[in-house]
Formats: sequence, C-alpha cells, structure tokens
Amino acid sequence: MKLVNIGFGNLINAQRVIAMVAPDSAPIKRIIQEAKDKGTLIDATFGRKTKTVLVMDSGHVVLSGIVPESVGARMTAEGEDE
Repeated sequence: MKLVNIGFGNLINAQRVIAMVAPDSAPIKRIIQEAKDKGTLIDATFGRKTKTVLVMDSGHVVLSGIVPESVGARMTAEGEDE
C-alpha cells in the first residue's frame, strides 16, 4: 500500500485513485454533490478552497486543498522510491 500526502497531513492510498481532477466544471460539481448526498464525500481541505477532487475506486470522493499537479508529483515521487 502506497500512501500519498494530499495536504495538511492527510494521506490516501494512491493505488485506489481512479481520477484526479480540478473542481471547476459542472460535471465534477455534480459528482461532489452526489457524494455528499450519499455520504461518501471526504473533505480534507481543512476549510480551504477545494483545488483537487480525487475519485476513488470505492466510490468515495476526496476533496483536497492542494493543486492536482502537486498531488500527481507526490504520487510519482512516492512511486520512484519502490
């Protein structure tokens, strides 16, 4: 299991991430609202603006306060260690 920091001390299992997207488009906002309604939304922004939405293979949606490029770089950097 490879854990990646998604900001503010929060970690996710990188092997379970399906997509990493910006929260700006209407379809992504709809995904966030549906996850909130179903109870599968995890808000890891610590009250800051959402900059990355991570869709997990379990159906959970994780909100992060750091940009997708940073999360992607952390996933790549973590992968090089193994």
